[in-house]
Amino acid sequence: MPSMRASPGSDGPGGSGLPPEMDAARSMPVDLARVGWPFVLSYSLAFMSACLVLISPLLVTLALKLQSLVGSREAAGSLAIVASAGALAAMVANPFFGRLSDRTSSRLGMRRPWMVVGFFGGSLGVLLVAVAPNVGVVLVGWCMAQVFFNALLAALVAVLPDRVPVAQRGLVAGVLGVCVPVASVGGTFLVQLFSGNMLVMFLMPCAVGGFFILLFAGTLKDRRLTPGDKPAWSLPEFVSTFYLNPRRNPDFAWVFASRFLFILAYAFLTTYEVFYLLDRLGSAEADVPKQVFVGALVQSAVVVVASPIGGRLSDRTGRRKVFVIAASVLYGLALFLIAVATTFSGFLVGMALGGLAYGVYGAVDLALVADVLPDRSTAAKNLGVFNIAGALPFSIAPALAPIVLVLSHGDYGALYAVAGVCAVVGAAAILPVRRTR
Repeated sequence: MPSMRASPGSDGPGGSGLPPEMDAARSMPVDLARVGWPFVLSYSLAFMSACLVLISPLLVTLALKLQSLVGSREAAGSLAIVASAGALAAMVANPFFGRLSDRTSSRLGMRRPWMVVGFFGGSLGVLLVAVAPNVGVVLVGWCMAQVFFNALLAALVAVLPDRVPVAQRGLVAGVLGVCVPVASVGGTFLVQLFSGNMLVMFLMPCAVGGFFILLFAGTLKDRRLTPGDKPAWSLPEFVSTFYLNPRRNPDFAWVFASRFLFILAYAFLTTYEVFYLLDRLGSAEADVPKQVFVGALVQSAVVVVASPIGGRLSDRTGRRKVFVIAASVLYGLALFLIAVATTFSGFLVGMALGGLAYGVYGAVDLALVADVLPDRSTAAKNLGVFNIAGALPFSIAPALAPIVLVLSHGDYGALYAVAGVCAVVGAAAILPVRRTR
């Protein structure tokens, strides 16, 4: 691929600071130059690192930290409270910082300042969790980490519509789709290397991920906004930060609903994976970090293949919906397999099938939402609203899970069956989308 031309945020004489896909009307699309592999690689490593610092505690260390504080009987309930509060914080922070990013007229650019602030603020939150003497401090630290890491994510995701043309979005989103499972493997690998040292288990992902995040932030040809183009704050504008009218934007609303249901299924799996292995499969506590790592490795090996292929096929065929629908149904089937598994090998089969589904979904769904954005001049804010669909499930899942577990007499298989149903219903939500095939 040819390399990227001059920065989309650079201004000519009298320029507005908008990227080339925007003319004076601020909403009329113009073709962006194709991006080259150096940009894609740097962008992907930064995005993967952001996933690494956020996902690693959710997969292993947060549950183990709470278990060390309150014991195994109360750990699940404490995790529900902490994870729910953190997800709510993320749900508010992502669109809020996305709106701030869209309004930032710094000489450093629109996205770069929030990448740096988000990384360092989130890392301080993780440090607070690691040294917390009680559940209350864990709660405060995790909410702080979620707020700042979601500022980082809001800025990073906005780079996709800022810099990548429509014809390449499936491919680039496919590469980004690899990032979450690879981050899961990397995070669990780093954690199990330092098993027994809680402080290092929490901070090592931040140390590794921070290098690539700051490298990308430092080299990004960032979009810029002149102060004269920045709209004045108003109460209606602030409220719109967290909301898009579904009647005016029905396609966006349906894609939002589909993502919410898919991530809800994923949230059930990841949030309760440790307890599933302990209670349903009877794994020893000392073996759980390694088993989580192996499960993530198997899933990620499939995702690494499926995600770029799925994204490229979507670009070549010009279709998004069929890939998202098929991936959601397949993910539901994978969760059903995990629900009935009685051995670790059966669990791994379900994780592999889930990796195939997640890879295709992660590639094409991000390209799909970029295609149906209501207004590209507020891309970060709109993507922040969309990312509520990725944050809210991590609050709702811990609230719903205890109800399912009570009704099923503590059966984590039943919990994952419910998760499978969520994924399948999420596939149906894509059917009414009209603006893209």
